[in-house]
Amino acid sequence: MTGQRAALPTHRALPTAEELRLRTDHYVGGRWLVASQRFEVRSPIKWSHVLATVVRGDAATVDAAVAAARAAFPDWSRRTPDERGKHLDRLADLIEAEVERIALVECVDVGMLYRSMRERLVYRAAMNYRFYAQVARQLEEPVWSTNGLWTRVVRQPAGPAAIIIPWNAPFMLATWKTAAALAAGCTVVLKPPEWAPLSCCVLAELVEAAGFPPGVFNIVHGYGDEAGAALVAHPGIRRISFTGSTETGRLIGAQAGRNLVPYTAELGGKSPFIVFADTDLDAAARMAANQYDDAGQICFAGTRLLVEEPIAELFLERFYQAVARHVLGDPRVPETTIAPLIHPEHLARVEGFVERAVRDGARILLGGRRAVEVGDLWYEPTLVAPRHNEQEIVQSEVFGPVLTFQVFRTEHEAIELANSTAYGLAAVVYTSSAERADRVARQLRAGTVWVNTWAARDLQAPFGGIGASGLGREGGQWGIDFHSDLKAIQWREECPR
Repeated sequence: MTGQRAALPTHRALPTAEELRLRTDHYVGGRWLVASQRFEVRSPIKWSHVLATVVRGDAATVDAAVAAARAAFPDWSRRTPDERGKHLDRLADLIEAEVERIALVECVDVGMLYRSMRERLVYRAAMNYRFYAQVARQLEEPVWSTNGLWTRVVRQPAGPAAIIIPWNAPFMLATWKTAAALAAGCTVVLKPPEWAPLSCCVLAELVEAAGFPPGVFNIVHGYGDEAGAALVAHPGIRRISFTGSTETGRLIGAQAGRNLVPYTAELGGKSPFIVFADTDLDAAARMAANQYDDAGQICFAGTRLLVEEPIAELFLERFYQAVARHVLGDPRVPETTIAPLIHPEHLARVEGFVERAVRDGARILLGGRRAVEVGDLWYEPTLVAPRHNEQEIVQSEVFGPVLTFQVFRTEHEAIELANSTAYGLAAVVYTSSAERADRVARQLRAGTVWVNTWAARDLQAPFGGIGASGLGREGGQWGIDFHSDLKAIQWREECPR
């Protein structure tokens, strides 16, 4: 291995669905739907271990779920924001009461660090519901007069929403998306990822316990090209919210266009991490090493290190030191900082990017191989120096623990390199100059720019991408607006109060 330490192996057995107390059926119309067709869910910690078998939905299952959502919509949409908010607050309470269980399920199903799930992400999931309940309660209908013409803008719930989430952080993303839809007055049909559906099984149980009216919150499991495709094509769906790959996003967008259904998509990323010579070098190097978090399976990770020439060598020294502190191992072990990749297919995909880069003249500065001494699905933190900026390793999303390293000489060159891919999800800038930070951030083609930090999220802020990184924005009032139809009511007399 290249400086990283391997965590001590754990001898704890992986749990089964029975031990995790999971119901692995669809949740439709307030009932659990059992099906004979099922698919296996394996743990990335030990790929030979089958965690559970989950129901495999099809077009008929989707029809039932959308019918339930449509039947529940009139009553749910007529309820006040406070009435809907009480259900969301109750669901948040139940999530917080199940933190350890949810964290363990996500850990063994996705491979995410148990510590991170337990200390941060599950609480963020609960916060999503509380936050959107409060946003909906506080929204007002703007009213104004222009030359005697009064206008009032009214938000009306759009209808049943299809929510499709990816396999990285599925629980948090499921709550983030469904919270906005439910608070806005929409009913939902959630399609969990087939590679990591188990935490959504827990969510279904908590939805039932929270007492949502039947049909308001439905969950259909299955494969993307079966259940997912049927869901986005269904004529009864009035909104589609998707997070996942750019390739899948294009397919869903085409279908949404055919049905004239508003669509928001948070897609891939190839975010720049720009380090100027005037920055705190240690802080920048440590944060750069954190881009390997979650084995690099984070859409907004700063995977392209762009470093100003005078400090390039010194930055690399500090970066290598920071990476050497990483520990590859079982994500249930507290010392572990880098967990496995999600699936053998995904590991092969990541490995293929690195191999093609080397064949095309790139240099491996760090890592570049499977960490077989740790387990079947671990890949070493890898740093690649590309031969030129147009190489695939620079231009395409790898979605693994693989960063690239490039040097720039001027601020203008840094911005040009940063904006040189088709993506535009996020960017990171490290500098001690407030003027430069503002000047550069305004010119970066990205939906979010972090200055001297990374992955900091304010739920009031919009989040989404530009170009190949997506369409639309989620977060804050923007999430409610997406799930609403806006109506202007106008008249030529004094506005009634």
